[in-house]
Amino acid sequence: MATKEREQELIEALKEAVINYKVDDARKLAEAAIKDGADAYTMTMEGLAGGMEVVSEKFDSHEYFVPETLLCAKALYAALDVLKPHIKTVEGQKKGQVVLGVMQGDVHDLGKNLIKAIFESAGWTVHDLGRDVPLSSFVEEQLKTDSDIVMLSAMMTTSMVGMKKLIPMIKEKNPNVKIMIGGAPISEKTVDEYGADTTADNAPNALQEAMAMLETLRKGEAA
Repeated sequence: MATKEREQELIEALKEAVINYKVDDARKLAEAAIKDGADAYTMTMEGLAGGMEVVSEKFDSHEYFVPETLLCAKALYAALDVLKPHIKTVEGQKKGQVVLGVMQGDVHDLGKNLIKAIFESAGWTVHDLGRDVPLSSFVEEQLKTDSDIVMLSAMMTTSMVGMKKLIPMIKEKNPNVKIMIGGAPISEKTVDEYGADTTADNAPNALQEAMAMLETLRKGEAA
């Protein structure tokens, strides 16, 4: 078992490896974390996700551009491939399913890819539709998979407005499904105006929100 000091050292090193797109370093650090007995979930959430949050900020401020963010994501997945098999899940705990995608007309998928990595690490099933997704595809995928949550991402106001039309389309087919929306232009006001259930300002918070919604759904099923 790694000491708290060692875990913190590994977390910071993983963050830096992701931020500086050091793919080999990220993989080796993940291997060291497992060898030293560090908690794989903590390494993923605080190290990898923490690093990608910084990358997202650099992208938003135009310090990083698409090539850099893709390399950062490559570093994240190199480490995640090592850590993921060692993430402990609670036996018998039923995880949720999500449909995830970037709205039609939008190709900014960094946030979406981070969400996918975090949710899969936590044991969720993620149906990733990719980017520039037609509205009808979200509806069809939710019905096909009977997913608990549909997660819609948009980084531009022009693509965000499609959510206002899409959310009623999804709810009409399945009133019980939960809708989470996210992206730079999204606010709590947008959630209320568009009829979504929630939003989150980063990937770890998105997971917490999703877990809370899943618990509500499970209680409803048991009632």
